Amino acid sequence: MKIYVDADACPVKDIIISEGTNAEIPVILVTSFSHFSNAEQPSGVETIYVDSGADAADYRIMKLAEKGDIIVTQDYGLASLGLAKGCEVLHHNGYSYTNENIDQLLQSRYLSAMARKSGKRTKGPKPFTSEDREKFMKLLKKTTQNSHL
Repeated sequence: MKIYVDADACPVKDIIISEGTNAEIPVILVTSFSHFSNAEQPSGVETIYVDSGADAADYRIMKLAEKGDIIVTQDYGLASLGLAKGCEVLHHNGYSYTNENIDQLLQSRYLSAMARKSGKRTKGPKPFTSEDREKFMKLLKKTTQNSHL
């Protein structure tokens, strides 16, 4: 099992690295070259750089991920692909994507895009809170423990 992170805008990389290291699960951060860093990562953490093009990180994650891996993303399209491949897919706000909720999430994304296209303004995501961080940490711990069984 590995943890793949759609890392460009992920606000919980520190939690993922810490939990992955503690659980001895390899963590792969997939990010665009525009976020290049020379920062040293702990053992068991790898950074893969991809082009800055739309969906480049998503394509790389889907190429590498296998059934039973964990994917952390806020991208509903990537979440849908990950679920279809048999991965556990988590959002940094502390919820799991499931076969039961993904269709509704994709539908709401589509409707918001259509509204914006027709000139309407839509709300953006709510600000990320410390409660969201806590929920994510608990969910990731639970997911890594369940996956090790």
